[in-house]
Amino acid sequence: MKVAVILSGCGVFDGAEIHESVLTMLALVRAGVEPEFLAPDMPQLHVVNHLTGEVAVGETRNVLVESARIARGKIKDIAQANVADYAAVFFPGGFGAAKNLSDFAIKGADCQIQADVLRFAKGVAAAGKPACYICIAPAMIPQVYGSGTAVTIGTDEATAAAITAMGGQHISCPVKEFVIDKDKKLVSTPAYMLAENIAEAATGIEAAVKATLALI
Repeated sequence: MKVAVILSGCGVFDGAEIHESVLTMLALVRAGVEPEFLAPDMPQLHVVNHLTGEVAVGETRNVLVESARIARGKIKDIAQANVADYAAVFFPGGFGAAKNLSDFAIKGADCQIQADVLRFAKGVAAAGKPACYICIAPAMIPQVYGSGTAVTIGTDEATAAAITAMGGQHISCPVKEFVIDKDKKLVSTPAYMLAENIAEAATGIEAAVKATLALI
């Protein structure tokens, strides 16, 4: 069985959260599932110096190229991916989900999802295949699944309010747990929106991965 893992760069502040990406992959492989990495071929919104936390003015990087660091080079352009090839999809978090896969970090409730990512995500939903959104990535869910969809990013009030404004049904959730919308085969978990260490993030992600695979 093969599933898709959608990356958004490399690094928590401007791309995919590395711990969350690796924990997702590890949980999948331990479950006997083959993850295949996908990412959009596009420039990042910006590059952040992860040592200082400041934007590296004038520096540019490509989301697909940076995501290849986490995937050890084995990654595909999501524009070329076929939903039919995968049993489920997983979206690790990191600000790249809100800056590159979407513009949620800039526009909040008025955000849009990158065209190739939206096509793939909507294709997964239309096919009735399970999906798992982690950390800040669940902010994209209302744009994919529509109003009334159960979703969590943990307990952050501002982000939850934006999700509600988009029509999502936000449910507060502890870091080690997850929220499931069974009708839509959709799982979300807070991870580093709440986690204080990698062990806490791992517990929630592993539980969410297991729950998602059970929906296949």
